[in-house]
Amino acid sequence: MYNTIKKWRGTMKIAAIQICSALEPEKNITRIQSFIEMAKGQEPELEAVFLPEVFYSMSDGTQATPYLVEKGNEHYKAIQNLAVKNNIFLIGGTAATVDPNTEKVLNRTYNFSPKGEELENYDKMHLFSVDLSRHKSNTVIDEGIVYQCGNEPKLLELNKDWKIGLGICFDLRFPELYRHYFSQGANLMTVASAFTVPTGKAHWETLVRARAIENQSYVVAVGQWGNHNSKIKTFGHSMIVSPWGDVIANAGEGEGYILADLQIDKVEKVKGRLDVRPKLTTI
Repeated sequence: MYNTIKKWRGTMKIAAIQICSALEPEKNITRIQSFIEMAKGQEPELEAVFLPEVFYSMSDGTQATPYLVEKGNEHYKAIQNLAVKNNIFLIGGTAATVDPNTEKVLNRTYNFSPKGEELENYDKMHLFSVDLSRHKSNTVIDEGIVYQCGNEPKLLELNKDWKIGLGICFDLRFPELYRHYFSQGANLMTVASAFTVPTGKAHWETLVRARAIENQSYVVAVGQWGNHNSKIKTFGHSMIVSPWGDVIANAGEGEGYILADLQIDKVEKVKGRLDVRPKLTTI
């Protein structure tokens, strides 16, 4: 599909970038750029960079960020330029986006080729709602206040080998979405996230590894980390997990990046060990 990927057919050198996004996009883009440069310094043949949920602008969750992306506007071009400037595929990260048909706000992944071509995008289907007011964190979040939910899974194909099932944060708790991607031949799943600290501590690693194991696919789960504002604190621990469920890399706490070399033959070896294709068509 793209000449730039011929050299890595069957493999993909990737980085996942974990940051503490602020409301102001300029700060976030500058921080991401610095980590891309560091990652490329460590891995000169880096081909794809995966970003977290709402990497472009983090609001306090009570209203949408004022920095809304629309196709072709300055915010769209700023994200697109990350791919072009660094000659990489930009995958999985999300930004608040205005739907021109409904004027509602969507939480949308933005995926670009190294040439700046917009690839398949996905709008978050499962909106996060949690009430931990009785928990010591005193966290109450309802994304339905800010966003309209998406209504369609999206599979991103980079070439004849890599098929990427796109997911965002709370989607991780809905295995049927990722089983759908598995049924469509996906061998890599994304989870661009901003997991809260209490839910992250309790469930993050278990859920990420489960999605990899049950679908025999790589999972790149990229999280926000840190205190973003007075209302939102996120867990971090971005992870890259193998199709066997092994944690290849874990960013832990703090801003930074992790690297991995994904290999199609490892997916095929795992599929050769166990047949996990569903036998039931209805339940």
